[in-house]
Amino acid sequence: MPLLRANQALRALKSSSSPCSSSTLSKCSLPACTTMSAGSQRTFTGTTMRSSGDAHEDHYDPPTGWLWGIKPGEKPEKEGWETVWFYGFYGSLAVGVIGYAFKPDTSIQTWALEEARRRLEVEGILKEPEDKP
Repeated sequence: MPLLRANQALRALKSSSSPCSSSTLSKCSLPACTTMSAGSQRTFTGTTMRSSGDAHEDHYDPPTGWLWGIKPGEKPEKEGWETVWFYGFYGSLAVGVIGYAFKPDTSIQTWALEEARRRLEVEGILKEPEDKP
């Protein structure tokens, strides 16, 4: 069967014979009449849509007027993940800073300076640095 264009499909749908007349469309209970009533949309699936609150309790906390719901002077209750997160985050940050501080210098400028000094020392233009005892 060849594919129809959208406007041809709409014309074919409008011209198809319906078991209900247009005057009785709102009273008709046949599926052909109710699925294409004015303003309605057809879905691609036959399953019913659930609202988001069907399977879970309400997550809304009404506003109390306090920041994060904690009154001034009260100590917040610690949750189980906070200690692990604190030591994991700041521990890895400390390891990263120490690693960055002690990383080897691999820049092209440093290499070029050392190579130029080595070549000048070989040619005798630059004296070798003396080690002080």
